[in-house]
Formats: sequence, structure tokens, C-alpha cells
Amino acid sequence: MSCFLAGDIGGTKTSLQIFAAGEARVPLLRKSYPSTGYAGLVEIVAEFLHEANVQAVSAACLALAGPVSGRKVTLTNLPWVVDADALAVRFNIPCVSLINDFEAVGLGVAAMESADLLPLQQGVEQERGVRIVVGAGTGLGVAWLTWQEGRYAVHPSEGGHMDFAPTDAVQYALLQYLQQRHGHVSYERIVSGPGLVAIFEFLRDSGRATPSVELVSAMQAGDGAAAIASFSSEQNEVIATQAMDLFTQIYGAFVGNVALTALPRGGIYVAGGIAAKIAAQMQSGGFMRAYLDKGRFNGLLSMLPLSIVANPQIGLLGASLVAQRS
Repeated sequence: MSCFLAGDIGGTKTSLQIFAAGEARVPLLRKSYPSTGYAGLVEIVAEFLHEANVQAVSAACLALAGPVSGRKVTLTNLPWVVDADALAVRFNIPCVSLINDFEAVGLGVAAMESADLLPLQQGVEQERGVRIVVGAGTGLGVAWLTWQEGRYAVHPSEGGHMDFAPTDAVQYALLQYLQQRHGHVSYERIVSGPGLVAIFEFLRDSGRATPSVELVSAMQAGDGAAAIASFSSEQNEVIATQAMDLFTQIYGAFVGNVALTALPRGGIYVAGGIAAKIAAQMQSGGFMRAYLDKGRFNGLLSMLPLSIVANPQIGLLGASLVAQRS
């Protein structure tokens, strides 16, 4: 039996799956690892393949959170260098491919099912129209999909690193706060897991709200962004709610900016590790209001189909398709 290896490697977690031909949605084994708990990808792959207990891997595709050029890639938010040729030799895999993580998400979107989506705006879909995929996680990814030779081709980008453009006085103050910390402030500095924590710190340090002892303890004990989201939805804590509102507004504005750039009449797909977890907040109004708040082009943006990708394995699905083609 031919087996294939696919991976989705990000700054927070590394997800791997091994599967037989044509069975990417029902893998033999799928597992996630905390990326920062390992010195590099080789250790994770070795542990995973040992547990999978497969005799041979025919091909592998690894989706990496960073710009991919050539056979050796340095990740953006993780101090790893991934070497495709070294992995091929180490694990005796005939073909190892490296692709951008949002190229993998785009490929997964092209192959997804209706159950994978949570619509935010119905719009009017144009058959074979341009699509875009945007998604916040540890970073902020953007990819374009265009119809070529009978299927969608994916064009990865580093669009998440575009300059942040504030739209009101609070956002201007946030920009100035982050400029003192980073100099250049991209959207990724705000629309990401670390970005949500940065918004919280801005609200706290500027005296706009004060966190409870419980929220501070929860942030120190684990994932700070997850704690903020939880205290917003479950505890209704003021600073957490303000942080989530500001986060979703800026997220929506960014998606609207990218939509104006590409005119994706084939659909806009909001993926990444955050959107599906905060779907209720994104549906409540702030995200969509900011997305549509583009002056004379409000009407145009209202006609574009817009959905949250609810399948957390969409990147693995895309990487799996590349592994099989290899």
C-alpha cells in the first residue's frame, strides 16, 4: 500500500498525517505537536513516523508558515530551517515537496465540501472567478486562486505584512503604541494570536480598561489569545470584549482591503486557526461592518461570497493533495 505524508507547520503547532492514496480525509494517523516544544521538524517527523509504523512513505508535502523559495526554508515565526533534501534522505522518502502554508490552504479550499464552510455573506458567486483565502493564526496569511487549465491554481503571498491602516482615533492610538514596540506595524502585528494579546496590552497600558486578576492568571497560565477570547465570550469581561471587538473590526477591514485588490467574485474564504473559534463574534456585526466600510465600494463588496472555513484541517488537506500528485 502506498502511503503519503502531509504536514502543516506553523509557529504554534505542527500537524502531520499519514494516509493511503485517495484517503486524505480519513488518514491512517493524524497528530498535532507543539512546535516550540521541539528543536526542529526532524524530531517531530521521526516521532510521528515511529508511531504510525508504516513501512515506507512514497511522497511527502510540508506546508510551511513563511515564504517558500527553493528546497530550504526558514519559518517566519519559528527558529527552524526546513531542508527538503535532508528530510528525504533522513526518512528515505523519494519525493519531499515544500509549499507555503496558505498555498496549502488555497488548495484545500479548492477541494473542500459545503460542510467545511460557515457563510457570513451569501453574495453572487461567479463560476471560475478569482478566489482569495485570508487567515489569522500565529501569523496572517493571504493567497489568491485563479482558474487555470481546468482547476484552481494558488498564488501564495506575504500580504499579511502590508502596512496597518487605522480607521479611527483608537486605531491610530494603537498604531502609535505598536510603532514604539516594532517600528514598522503590519496587519499581522494585530490580526493574529500575538496581535490579539498586543491589543489587550494596548488597552491595559493606555488606561482604557483594567483586566481582572482571573484573566491575567489565565493568560499567564496558557495561551494568552485563547484566554482573552474565552473571557470575552464566557465571562463578558470588559477589556477582553473590547480587545475582541477591536480585533474583529481590524480583521474585517483587512479582508475588505484584500477583496478590493483581487475582486474575488469566486468567493472570499477566511481560514486560519482563529476564525472558526470566534465565529460568533465575527457574525455579530463588527467584522462585517468593517469589511463593508469602503465608501463608494460598499455595494460591490456586498456582492462577493464570504465564508469562514470551519474545517481546521484544510491546510493538511491541501498538502495531502500535493503529496499524492508528487
